[in-house]
Amino acid sequence: MNLYQMELQELGLYIAGLIILLLIVVILLLARRNRKKVYREMDELEGHDFEYYCAKLLEERGFLEVEVTKGSGDFGADILAEKDGITYAFQCKCYNTPVGVRAVQEAYAGRDFYGRMVGVVMTNQYFTTPAVEAASKLKILLWDRGYLDSMLEE
Repeated sequence: MNLYQMELQELGLYIAGLIILLLIVVILLLARRNRKKVYREMDELEGHDFEYYCAKLLEERGFLEVEVTKGSGDFGADILAEKDGITYAFQCKCYNTPVGVRAVQEAYAGRDFYGRMVGVVMTNQYFTTPAVEAASKLKILLWDRGYLDSMLEE
């Protein structure tokens, strides 16, 4: 094999590698786009409708006695539920932006007002750094979009 043939062979391998990389990128983009369709319904919901959506999701995951509280004056808990002997108070937030500290404070108040063992904030988004810090101090669970994503894929 002469030098010219070796260079052609290397060029062919380089092009094949680029094609494989391009295919991987296209597949990942398509998977991401298709995955996002699953959440379009959730993202378009209004506040109280999102609460019922979350309640249904909890029921499908084995939570019992799932109750959506009244819309206003709920004392910081949108959903009350129980699973495996543990009682929960959920604060639900369907936002277009990251969820802040106020939602964590509401879940904390709701947990204590209803005498529940665990407080949770559920959202179709993610949380701000101050919200994560507050949740850690107040012992509130944060179920972000990624967590809801994993629940939906079960």
